[in-house]
Amino acid sequence: MAVSAAMVKELREKTGAGMMDCKGALQESNGNMDKAVEILREKGLAKAAKKSGRIAAEGLVESYIHGGRIGVLVEVNSETDFVAKNEEFKKFVKDVAMQIAASNPQYIRREEIAEDVINKEREILRVQALNEGKPEKIVDKMVDGRIEKFFKEVCLLEQPFIRDPEITIQDLLNEKIAKIGENLSIRRFVRFEVGEGIEKKEENFAEEVAKQINN
Repeated sequence: MAVSAAMVKELREKTGAGMMDCKGALQESNGNMDKAVEILREKGLAKAAKKSGRIAAEGLVESYIHGGRIGVLVEVNSETDFVAKNEEFKKFVKDVAMQIAASNPQYIRREEIAEDVINKEREILRVQALNEGKPEKIVDKMVDGRIEKFFKEVCLLEQPFIRDPEITIQDLLNEKIAKIGENLSIRRFVRFEVGEGIEKKEENFAEEVAKQINN
């Protein structure tokens, strides 16, 4: 089907991709907007992979404070100081800080998790499955599935993006790498919550942050 300028404009606004990339994706998808977004995302992943080996030592340290109760500091790196001043990059870093406040990840990526921590989690999940009366022969497969869910909960890059749960933070990072044209890296973060570690009445501040962000 013929691809109109309005369709190209809509796809460009959705993805931030170049005009010719958008036109090509729409032609490839026969005008299907959702499929075109998927095609561009896949191409973004390829572009990001090519850039991932490049050194990123510039960037920003961003802070986010929610209601005086949750505080986050995060360092996100870029290859050049020029990109670190870019508004698209700044918005991405702010989104990452808010994600950390709302979703309380423990790690950036699964490779950071110590093997003994994973083994302990597997042991707990195995006992849970057996206590649920699951047959021994399927328990290991169930544990594999549940450990993947554990990674998605505790690893920042695997969490659903709070502004668009259809994509993960890794997807978002790859899109920004493709759009900005430099390797970007979430290097480290710290998150503080008032009263953390002190026994008190339970209040879900993280849930409160997520609700306010999505309003």
